[in-house]
Amino acid sequence: MDFLAATEAMIETWHGVTAPNEPARRLAADLANTIRAFEALRGTLAFEEEPAGFEAALQATRESGT
Repeated sequence: MDFLAATEAMIETWHGVTAPNEPARRLAADLANTIRAFEALRGTLAFEEEPAGFEAALQATRESGT
């Protein structure tokens, strides 16, 4: 079963609705592209990187008084 068919089946199973029109089907298909984009980032980002930088920025702002 391809991604779009599986997505539509899951939506129908969980919510009892089917895709109402072609734009809804296109949005569901775009979800596959979004998932692939996030999967491509796997292993390139570390959770610790951003919070550490954010904490450092807060500390620098606090120390400078701005």
